[in-house]
Amino acid sequence: MSKCNWLFLSKHGQDEYVNMFARSAGVEPYNSDNFDYYYDVVVDDRPVVLRGILKHKIMQECWRDGKTFYYIDTGYFGNNKSARNPRGDKLWHRIVKNNLQHGEIVARPDDRLRQLGIKMMPRRTGRQIIVAAPDEKPCKFYGIDQQQWIADTVVEIKKYTDRPVVVRQRAAKREDRVHSDPLEKLLVKDVHALVTFNSVAATEAVVLGVPAFTLAPCNAAAPVANQSLNQIETPYWPDDDKRHAWACHLAYGQFHIRELKDGTAYRMLNES
Repeated sequence: MSKCNWLFLSKHGQDEYVNMFARSAGVEPYNSDNFDYYYDVVVDDRPVVLRGILKHKIMQECWRDGKTFYYIDTGYFGNNKSARNPRGDKLWHRIVKNNLQHGEIVARPDDRLRQLGIKMMPRRTGRQIIVAAPDEKPCKFYGIDQQQWIADTVVEIKKYTDRPVVVRQRAAKREDRVHSDPLEKLLVKDVHALVTFNSVAATEAVVLGVPAFTLAPCNAAAPVANQSLNQIETPYWPDDDKRHAWACHLAYGQFHIRELKDGTAYRMLNES
């Protein structure tokens, strides 16, 4: 493999995930304090690796100029408390080329999905609709007001159904999201559908057997979810083969922390 020319952009040089990813590729991370988009990306034509949705200016510039970037954020599967992850640590990170999430289905083997121990639950039925509110960071990225989005979404839902609507704000602390107030506890109760913007909550819902509505321009669950709220009473539900293929693809788009360290993530991204 030729010498890596990717620019691994590390916030103040201290982003642990970007740093380990860079060193696994045989290069040193690039201190964000020294970053100059024009010279580093446009002139030198280096793919940039970045972590966190608030790097939106760089991503939008790359889209505008047709330049490659790799975006790192929380993985889709494996970060909840489970037998394979007893403490619910953030072990898995998605890496997406030129987007925020993987928004399609590409044929993949099922080995990585089996490694995660993910089991697809059968379709559930229930009464209430959960609205999973977007966090402030994606709201800034997409230029929306969170409270206005919630209000508008609830009004739109009520045009088509009289079902009870429950608005869920994500717990501020990861410890609470994983241990005391996990979304799974709500999804396995009396739920008809989950509505969200860009949240990975939609992915969790589809795995647990709950139809999802994704309203952002990009959401990993989009290929197996609904995008129009006028279908809220009779939501689309993917067949088992499509749901399995979708999950296999997402499992290939995320990497364990040790795969960021040992070069597996960099190798697989170069091969894809």
